[in-house]
Amino acid sequence: MQKKFISNLVWMVFFNLLIKPYAIFGIDAEVQNRVGTEEYGMYFTLLNFSYLFNIILDLGITNYNTKYVAQHPNLVKRYIGNIITLRLVLLVAYVVLSVLIAYFLGYNARQMWFVYLLIFNQFLISVILFFRSYFAGLLLFKWDILLSILDRILLIGFVAFLLYSPVIQTKFKIEWFVYAQSLSFLISVLVAVFLVFLRIGLPRLHWGKSFNLVILRKSFPYALLILLMMMYTRVDAMMIERLHIYGNKQVGIYAQGFRMLDASFMFVMLFCNLLLPMFARLIQERKSVVPLLDTASKLLVAFTSVMSLTCFAFAYFILDLIYVHDVILVVPTFQLLMLSFIPTSIVLVYGTLLTANGNLKRLNILSFIGLLMNILLNFMFIPKHGAFGAAVATLSTQSLIAIIYFVSVWKQFEFQFSWKESARYLFYATYCLTMYWFSTWIKLKEYQFLFFVVSLILGNFVFGLIPIRALVTSFKKE
Repeated sequence: MQKKFISNLVWMVFFNLLIKPYAIFGIDAEVQNRVGTEEYGMYFTLLNFSYLFNIILDLGITNYNTKYVAQHPNLVKRYIGNIITLRLVLLVAYVVLSVLIAYFLGYNARQMWFVYLLIFNQFLISVILFFRSYFAGLLLFKWDILLSILDRILLIGFVAFLLYSPVIQTKFKIEWFVYAQSLSFLISVLVAVFLVFLRIGLPRLHWGKSFNLVILRKSFPYALLILLMMMYTRVDAMMIERLHIYGNKQVGIYAQGFRMLDASFMFVMLFCNLLLPMFARLIQERKSVVPLLDTASKLLVAFTSVMSLTCFAFAYFILDLIYVHDVILVVPTFQLLMLSFIPTSIVLVYGTLLTANGNLKRLNILSFIGLLMNILLNFMFIPKHGAFGAAVATLSTQSLIAIIYFVSVWKQFEFQFSWKESARYLFYATYCLTMYWFSTWIKLKEYQFLFFVVSLILGNFVFGLIPIRALVTSFKKE
């Protein structure tokens, strides 16, 4: 299972590295540069608003479906028609609730138009994720990889034309960006639907009351978990907009700092999308999850350490390459958000294992604690410190929850403490600090940056965080 995990992870990371960084920094960041911090801040606030209740579109069905398909692949076709019908009903509930709350919050006519468009986009995204869950559950990761990058490829093409084509003479508008997203998601949905139906056959739509009640009852814990985690990771922008005197401006600053974290977060989600069905299959077959978790944890440390430490140490250098507005103001927020990437990754990977094991009650309790803590800290820090205060709340919340997750997993699976592994990570941390100290001897910032990044990557191999033997053997026949 480790070999399957590594080989598919390599391909998934490879293709996503080709596409998503450019989509985020070449397209999304350039859109913010063109429209300005405040205008983008308005869009970012409404985007996060559309995320808050999008769990109603799914109610945990996608995660439940991934686990169920992985454990019962022969029953895939039997229930898909019922689930599609159920999701259409959930769409109506999501639209009604989101629109009513948007009116309650007092959004103006232009903001409401964005809300409608972003609600539509959330629906399309949820459909893509749902159909991807079939390929993930069946361990057909090549199709999953294709669907994970298709919308980004299309978005790059559409927005690049609007940004750089000499035919377009009008100043770029943020509305165009949202329109391009809608078209990209819609085409991706059509492709996803075609591929799944080609694989399992055309389903017959059917409303089965008893079946739907069973599905909702079983998927509800997943839905509650996703809702709680979504709220305490996405509520920040909305609270900044409401609590700070210069709300949209501060949200724009937060968005600039958050973009790199969001990009890094996507790659950790690749880990989790692969790990969930694999953990579920191992648990179903009563096999040990330790080898797979150990491999995933080392790769996670390798990736998160390079990203977080590099971004923290060279914050201004990196931001100045990407943005044209408010770079100095963004630096402190960016540094804290990138440090929070380490505990956030721990939460995601260990939470995936607990999800596969069915420990949803525990996860929901911990997520509720995280939500309360994050909201409380936001109320304390945002009115005075704006985006930086939200970053403090994020780092504090994620660090506490990560520690609890780590301890919970170790107790649940009765892992044995290893002095050797502890020493490995301690020496690696010391090595990282030493390499940064050496980098300060270099005069040119560009060479400092290059030296530090290369040193950390080499350190990952030296300290065995990247398993070279497993990478080589993963592409051989099992």
